[in-house]
Amino acid sequence: MKTKRVLSLLISIVMFAVLLTACGAPAQTEASSSADVPTQPATESSSNAQPSAAQPVDIEFWTFQDLHVEFYQKMAEKWNEENPNEPINLIPTVYPFDDMHNKLLIAFQSGVGAPDLVDIELGKYANFLKGDIQLVPLNDIVEPELNNIVKARVDIYSKDGNYYGICFHVGAAVIYYNTELCEKAGIDWKNIKTWDEYYEAGKKFKAALPDKYWESVESGDVWHMWPLLSSQGGDMLTEDGKPDISSAQMVKTLEFNRKLLDEGIATVAPGNYHHSEEFYALMNSGAVASIVMPMWYMDRFTDHMPDLSQKIAIAPLPVWEAGQPRSVGMGGTGTSVTKQCKNPDLVKRFLAFAKLSKEGNIEIWNTLGFDPIRTEVWSLPEMVNSDNKFTEYFVTNPFDVLNSIKDEILSVNVSEALPATLDAMKNSVLTRAYTDKNVDIPSMLAEEQEKIQY
Repeated sequence: MKTKRVLSLLISIVMFAVLLTACGAPAQTEASSSADVPTQPATESSSNAQPSAAQPVDIEFWTFQDLHVEFYQKMAEKWNEENPNEPINLIPTVYPFDDMHNKLLIAFQSGVGAPDLVDIELGKYANFLKGDIQLVPLNDIVEPELNNIVKARVDIYSKDGNYYGICFHVGAAVIYYNTELCEKAGIDWKNIKTWDEYYEAGKKFKAALPDKYWESVESGDVWHMWPLLSSQGGDMLTEDGKPDISSAQMVKTLEFNRKLLDEGIATVAPGNYHHSEEFYALMNSGAVASIVMPMWYMDRFTDHMPDLSQKIAIAPLPVWEAGQPRSVGMGGTGTSVTKQCKNPDLVKRFLAFAKLSKEGNIEIWNTLGFDPIRTEVWSLPEMVNSDNKFTEYFVTNPFDVLNSIKDEILSVNVSEALPATLDAMKNSVLTRAYTDKNVDIPSMLAEEQEKIQY
């Protein structure tokens, strides 16, 4: 019995040892090959897997100008190519001009519903710099570029040392001549240097082509007359931001235009301004020989007046007296980041890429035909010798003109009073000055100035 118990015990010990060996072998094998084998079994799907791409960040963008959308979409594509780890998905919405600005004000007042990125027109911008400003300061992207850009084009969107918007363009005022009409009337537009010479050319033009007009003026906008005011040292606001529409310089400007109208040399633009379909049709028909507008108006010619291709020359403005500056920066759209933006750092960097970089400023010219604010690009071969719809359309090279006046481009005064002042000019002053033959312009201006409230 004792022998059987010993034998049984020996058999149990042997079987236990075998069991330990069987359980331990795989563990030893795995450990010995751990440097060569993945920690997870390799399957067909996992062996072909690639690192997942960064998810695009949505950027909601509002504008009132559909032309701007094309530009920003191109810059978003360029951004994604150059920044694959920080892709963006631009979501643009185009609203009518007043609707967009009103909707934005409501979104700011309510604290909800604003986009990440927004275009705000210069004439409306001061409305968004009142009280608790709902725009993100852009100093960190603007200040490093101040030596490379026309500073006035960010100053107009600033307050208390903070920059809130970046402009598309300088907006240099120029004069556009229909060279075909000038030639028919025997007028050399290149030799017109003063407004007196311009007036004399207008009389000669009217005598030669009585069914045409030498000039068009706007009864519902200020672009045609603001440069004539600025070159005299005048403006619609004083330097400290008060309305100043009854000045001697304003009187001189409006009385000059009124004289051209009374003598049949000029006409009031159909639709009241140079952006109406009625005016485009009139100008395209070859009925008007010249208009004063900023350089950003070039794409209105290319897009709305195709029959004038290779008939329109761009030239520096005449002046009242020799030596006066021949241009002023007018208009503008300040693109801004709102405080409701979910990714302000990323959106600011994209905005800097789009509107402050060399690459972005070249694209502003190629896509929009604007005179970009980064001055170094004005003389680049790819700009001066560019082959696009603008250089194909105009008789003169836009950058030759811009470089000839680059040291003479004045800036305008901007304050919280500008929106109300512009409204007075557009809605009442110019209509009364140009259409009421019995109006006394100095008295009318004094009366209108008293009405401005802001």
